[in-house]
Amino acid sequence: QVQVTESGGELVQAGESLILSCAASGNGRPMAWFRQSPGKEREFVAVVGPTGRQKYYAEFAEGRFTVSRDHARNEIFLQMLNLKPEDTALYSCAANLRNQEYNRPESYDFWGPGTQVTVSS
Repeated sequence: QVQVTESGGELVQAGESLILSCAASGNGRPMAWFRQSPGKEREFVAVVGPTGRQKYYAEFAEGRFTVSRDHARNEIFLQMLNLKPEDTALYSCAANLRNQEYNRPESYDFWGPGTQVTVSS
Protein backbone atom coordinates (compact mmCIF):
# COMPACT_ATOMS: atom_id res chain seq x y z
CA GLN A 1 0.00 0.00 0.00
CA VAL A 2 3.03 2.31 0.09
CA GLN A 3 2.90 4.99 -2.59
CA VAL A 4 6.03 6.82 -3.78
CA THR A 5 5.68 9.90 -5.99
CA GLU A 6 8.34 12.07 -7.66
CA SER A 7 7.92 15.52 -9.21
CA GLY A 8 9.95 18.36 -10.69
CA GLY A 9 11.32 16.88 -13.91
CA GLU A 10 11.25 19.22 -16.93
CA LEU A 11 12.78 20.02 -20.30
CA VAL A 12 15.66 22.46 -19.70
CA GLN A 13 18.69 23.80 -21.54
CA ALA A 14 22.26 22.88 -20.65
CA GLY A 15 23.53 24.95 -17.72
CA GLU A 16 20.14 25.35 -16.05
CA SER A 17 19.09 23.81 -12.71
CA LEU A 18 16.22 21.74 -11.31
CA ILE A 19 14.99 20.51 -7.92
CA LEU A 20 13.29 17.12 -7.79
CA SER A 21 10.97 16.09 -4.93
CA CYS A 22 9.89 12.69 -3.60
CA ALA A 23 7.12 11.89 -1.11
CA ALA A 24 6.01 8.54 0.32
CA SER A 25 2.79 7.51 2.04
CA GLY A 26 2.19 5.37 5.11
CA ASN A 27 5.28 3.52 6.28
CA GLY A 28 7.26 4.45 3.19
CA ARG A 29 10.62 6.12 3.88
CA PRO A 30 12.20 7.78 0.83
CA MET A 31 15.98 7.38 0.87
CA ALA A 32 17.67 7.59 -2.52
CA TRP A 33 17.63 8.71 -6.15
CA PHE A 34 18.45 6.56 -9.19
CA ARG A 35 18.29 7.37 -12.90
CA GLN A 36 17.93 5.46 -16.15
CA SER A 37 18.12 6.40 -19.84
CA PRO A 38 17.08 4.24 -22.83
CA GLY A 39 19.52 1.40 -23.48
CA LYS A 40 21.27 1.77 -20.12
CA GLU A 41 20.86 0.13 -16.72
CA ARG A 42 19.49 2.03 -13.76
CA GLU A 43 22.32 3.78 -11.88
CA PHE A 44 22.68 5.19 -8.38
CA VAL A 45 22.66 9.00 -8.01
CA ALA A 46 22.48 9.94 -4.31
CA VAL A 47 21.25 8.79 -0.89
CA VAL A 48 20.45 10.61 2.37
CA GLY A 49 20.34 9.02 5.83
CA PRO A 50 17.38 8.97 8.23
CA THR A 51 18.46 12.14 10.05
CA GLY A 52 19.41 14.03 6.90
CA ARG A 53 23.06 14.39 7.95
CA GLN A 54 24.71 11.47 6.11
CA LYS A 55 24.86 11.86 2.33
CA TYR A 56 26.60 9.85 -0.39
CA TYR A 57 26.84 10.54 -4.11
CA ALA A 58 27.77 8.83 -7.34
CA GLU A 59 31.00 10.10 -8.91
CA PHE A 60 29.18 12.01 -11.66
CA ALA A 61 26.90 13.74 -9.12
CA GLU A 62 29.58 14.94 -6.69
CA GLY A 63 29.89 18.74 -6.70
CA ARG A 64 26.81 19.44 -8.85
CA PHE A 65 23.97 17.58 -7.11
CA THR A 66 22.75 17.95 -3.52
CA VAL A 67 20.36 15.56 -1.75
CA SER A 68 18.39 16.68 1.33
CA ARG A 69 15.55 15.58 3.63
CA ASP A 70 12.51 17.21 5.24
CA HIS A 71 11.82 14.77 8.06
CA ALA A 72 8.52 16.39 9.15
CA ARG A 73 7.04 16.00 5.65
CA ASN A 74 8.70 12.62 4.97
CA GLU A 75 10.17 13.96 1.73
CA ILE A 76 13.56 14.03 0.06
CA PHE A 77 14.89 16.35 -2.64
CA LEU A 78 17.57 16.41 -5.30
CA GLN A 79 18.99 19.77 -6.34
CA MET A 80 20.76 19.54 -9.70
CA LEU A 81 22.97 22.43 -10.84
CA ASN A 82 24.58 23.11 -14.22
CA LEU A 83 22.71 20.32 -15.97
CA LYS A 84 24.33 18.62 -18.94
CA PRO A 85 22.80 16.65 -21.85
CA GLU A 86 24.22 13.43 -20.36
CA ASP A 87 22.03 14.03 -17.28
CA THR A 88 18.95 13.29 -19.40
CA ALA A 89 17.13 10.34 -17.80
CA LEU A 90 14.10 9.14 -15.88
CA TYR A 91 14.86 9.91 -12.23
CA SER A 92 13.28 7.52 -9.71
CA CYS A 93 12.95 7.66 -5.94
CA ALA A 94 13.68 4.56 -3.83
CA ALA A 95 12.16 3.97 -0.38
CA ASN A 96 12.77 1.65 2.57
CA LEU A 97 16.40 0.53 2.48
CA ARG A 98 16.65 -3.04 3.81
CA ASN A 99 20.46 -3.28 4.21
CA GLN A 100 23.69 -1.27 3.99
CA GLU A 101 24.13 -1.54 0.21
CA TYR A 102 22.49 1.79 -0.60
CA ASN A 103 23.83 1.98 -4.18
CA ARG A 104 22.05 -1.20 -5.34
CA PRO A 105 18.44 -1.00 -6.63
CA GLU A 106 17.76 -4.45 -5.13
CA SER A 107 18.25 -3.02 -1.62
CA TYR A 108 15.00 -1.01 -1.67
CA ASP A 109 11.43 -2.20 -1.14
CA PHE A 110 9.46 0.54 -2.93
CA TRP A 111 9.81 2.77 -6.01
CA GLY A 112 8.01 5.69 -7.58
CA PRO A 113 7.12 5.83 -11.30
CA GLY A 114 9.87 8.37 -11.95
CA THR A 115 10.05 11.94 -13.27
CA GLN A 116 11.63 12.76 -16.64
CA VAL A 117 14.56 15.18 -16.87
CA THR A 118 15.57 16.21 -20.39
CA VAL A 119 18.54 18.52 -21.01
CA SER A 120 18.95 20.03 -24.47
CA SER A 121 22.23 21.38 -25.85
